[in-house]
Amino acid sequence: MADDAADDAGRTSYLHDDLMVEYYRLVDIVASFDQRLLTVKSWGVTFSLATLALGFQQDHYGLFLVAAAGALGFWLIEWSTKSHQIRYYPRMSDIETIAHELYGEHTMQGTASSPLINWGWQTAAQRIWGERFTWGKLSKSSPGGAQRDPRVPQRWEAVDRDSRVNDWILLWPHVALPHAIAVALGLALFVLGLIGKFGPI
Repeated sequence: MADDAADDAGRTSYLHDDLMVEYYRLVDIVASFDQRLLTVKSWGVTFSLATLALGFQQDHYGLFLVAAAGALGFWLIEWSTKSHQIRYYPRMSDIETIAHELYGEHTMQGTASSPLINWGWQTAAQRIWGERFTWGKLSKSSPGGAQRDPRVPQRWEAVDRDSRVNDWILLWPHVALPHAIAVALGLALFVLGLIGKFGPI
C-alpha cells in the first residue's frame, strides 16, 4: 500500500516537473515571437518611409504606391506571425488549469497555484480597475453573468472566445500600426500624384 502511494507520488512529481518544463518552454517560444514581430514592424516602417522619401526625391509618385504595397506586405506578415504566436496560448491555459487542479494549495485567500502567467494577463484589466469579473460560457449560464474568481484559471474551451478571432488579428491596433498608416499615406500620396497635385512628376 505504501509502495503504491510512493509510486503515485513519484508519477505526480514527474508530471508536475514535465508540465513546468513544457510551460516555461512555451513562455520562451511566445517571447521569441515578440522579437520577430518587432523586427517585422521595424523593417516595415523603414521600408515605407524610405520609399516615400525616395518618391519625393525622385519626383515619381509611383513610388508612393510601392510604399503602400510594401507596408501592406509587412502588415500581412505581422498578422501571420501573430496568428502563429497565439496558437500556443491554449496549451498554456491547459497547463495552468491542470496545475491549479492537481497542485493548488489551499490558503486563507483561496486556492493558490503556479504558473498563472497567461491567466494573470487575461484577468489583469478586471483586477486592476476593480470590475466584477465574468468570463466565458460559465458567465452566460446565469442572467447577468456569474461572478468568477479571477485567480482560478479556466480551460481554453470554457472561455467564450470568438471562433473567428484570427480574422480580427489584422485589425488589432498593435498589429495594424504603423503599417496601416503607411498604407493609407502611400495610397493618399499616390492618388494626389495621379490627379496632378504634385505637378508633372
